[in-house]
Amino acid sequence: MSTELRRLRNYIDGEFRDAADGRTTEVVNPATGEAYATAPLSREADVDAAMAAAAAAFPAWRDLVPAERQKALLKIADAFEERAEELIAAEVENTGKPIGLTRSEEIPPMVDQIRFFAGAARMLEGRGAGEYMEGLTSFVRREPIGVCAQVAPWNYPMMMAVWKFAPALAAGNTVVLKPSDTTPASTALMADIIGSIVPKGVFNVVCGDRDTGRLMVEHETPAMASITGSVRAGMSVAESASKDLKRVHLELGGKAPVVVFEDTDIPKAVEGISEAGYFNAGQDCTAATRVLVHESVHDEFVSALAKAASEIKTGQPDDEDVMYGPLNNPNQLKQVSGFIERLPAHAKVEAGGHRVGDKGYFYAPTVVSGLKQDDEIIQQEVFGPVITVQSFRDEDQAVEWANGVEYALASSVWTKDHGRAMRMSKRLDFGCVWINTHIPLVAEMPHGGFKKSGYGKDLSGYGFEDYTRIKHVMTSLDM
Repeated sequence: MSTELRRLRNYIDGEFRDAADGRTTEVVNPATGEAYATAPLSREADVDAAMAAAAAAFPAWRDLVPAERQKALLKIADAFEERAEELIAAEVENTGKPIGLTRSEEIPPMVDQIRFFAGAARMLEGRGAGEYMEGLTSFVRREPIGVCAQVAPWNYPMMMAVWKFAPALAAGNTVVLKPSDTTPASTALMADIIGSIVPKGVFNVVCGDRDTGRLMVEHETPAMASITGSVRAGMSVAESASKDLKRVHLELGGKAPVVVFEDTDIPKAVEGISEAGYFNAGQDCTAATRVLVHESVHDEFVSALAKAASEIKTGQPDDEDVMYGPLNNPNQLKQVSGFIERLPAHAKVEAGGHRVGDKGYFYAPTVVSGLKQDDEIIQQEVFGPVITVQSFRDEDQAVEWANGVEYALASSVWTKDHGRAMRMSKRLDFGCVWINTHIPLVAEMPHGGFKKSGYGKDLSGYGFEDYTRIKHVMTSLDM
């Protein structure tokens, strides 16, 4: 006996709608491998409708005084708190994440981030007005950009949606947001919540696949395209947006180096690094998955990390003992497994290295040692619960190897030597450098990378300013 699947819908111009042509895709719970819902497979007509709604809503939303937009965002934050259990349930179906960790590690920062951007709406900064030419006064206006086409990823569907819509709405823009095709459930619920607070057309959700995202980015209406996703997807967005010179905001892949020096407290480092490497099944662009350890403590560190990995549990969302849930989809399971299957002969699997069970997409916490700098698993993003370990001889080699990848999002240094920590923070070519910790984020500080990790900042005043444009106004004093 088959179970009827729940029907998710687009949210356009203040109402829920099916795709114009009626097409849908099945949405699968990665913890079970079974479909639980259908979602629209949106195409041109749906994207056109969403963009038209956002464009029509923009002038009035733009012209609200910042205090009014702040009130709306604060109401959204309060509503997210009040309906937290509904959001958690939707996100757990989306991702298979542990219920307890979703409640403690995602809802509080999401609410805090929305409230931060609510405050940022009233704190625009810029140059003071002044006479830089005799008889003329100049000042700078900071204005919203317009309609923003936004594409969120599947690893943190709720939180990444917040990172996109909150600064955009706070700055006075309107939004058309597309969730990943594998994780639309929580975004649909967010639309229900947000839509009850903001005017129709201000916030729109269009479900679909990569072709849907392409249609959004290529559409003539948006003034800005923002995506969190793979390097390949980011390059495609940048290329498409270049055709009509849209503003582009890209948060892409990562391959974070974790540099462990000989004076580090090894047990504390192993505890922090294993948590930061395996959290969310390693499906995090900032995950601590590429460890560089000084040769004098390499063996001790590897042994301790392998032991820690063997004690970490993955499993179903309602199991309170699990640290992380499944990989998001069959393709991701195949990708992670492929990296391990293709390991060179000189590599050694110290822990894990295999799928867990035959239901859902679970993978064991894995440690791989004996690797060289040019190995595939060092150079390419695995995006799974796999931590690699290399041995370095001195600070210069550590810096060379840490920077020797195409990504530049996040990094960390583990040492008791303050001078060394400061030198490393300067030399590491990454958008974030943590010292004796890895992965904490706060709303007040920027998050974003260099090189193939993309450009633009999320969070902070810098992230807010990314959703604005500046205009110089000059007036004569003689009239």
